[in-house]
Amino acid sequence: MLRMAQVTPSDYVVDLGAGDGKIAIAAAKLGARSLGIEYNPDMAKHAQRNVEKAGVAAKAKILQGDIFLTDFTQATVVTMYLLPQLNLKLRPQILAMRPGTRVVSHSFNMEDWEPDETSRMDGRNAYFWLVPAKVSGAWSFEVGGERHELALEQRFQRISGTVVLKGAQAGLRDANLHGDLISFAFVDQAGVRRTFSGRVAGNRIDGSVRADAGGEAKWTAVRK
Repeated sequence: MLRMAQVTPSDYVVDLGAGDGKIAIAAAKLGARSLGIEYNPDMAKHAQRNVEKAGVAAKAKILQGDIFLTDFTQATVVTMYLLPQLNLKLRPQILAMRPGTRVVSHSFNMEDWEPDETSRMDGRNAYFWLVPAKVSGAWSFEVGGERHELALEQRFQRISGTVVLKGAQAGLRDANLHGDLISFAFVDQAGVRRTFSGRVAGNRIDGSVRADAGGEAKWTAVRK
């Protein structure tokens, strides 16, 4: 699970339902800061003793608490091994986290929020997601001194939409959302395919656009 999330020393890993603390300990051994949240008081004490025995108390901590009431929004990586109904109950909290947050679940997925990756080891599945930026809605964007309208529809990390160019509407091609990174293409009125890529920051997107005929320019979009 930690390999799927590509955990590094710069990460803050939060394990929901920490059990005996093994994931929090493993993350700390990779150099990351980690927090395990465990509801059962006795198990939380046991897990904290395991942290201390492993010699990683400077990096890892086990907190006795309720995962639905504990703030873990600062995590860069979230791991969990919970029952399916708990995954679904947590889903709104996870989707509200910072775009690009990495999420890994042991054995159970999140139903219609399809994973970005599924891996299998020793007969068991692990599911990986990147929290997607929220891009649904109407945007106004500028490129080459001209202003156009962009309409995006979103279902988790899947996006589609249209762009209005001088009164003509074109559908988006190859639309993709990967955390806070967005890309799409369309064919303009001259029959030239233009490919856009950018980074979403709240109600703004900044990036670059290139045409198949050559040339590259900057573009900026603002949500209306």
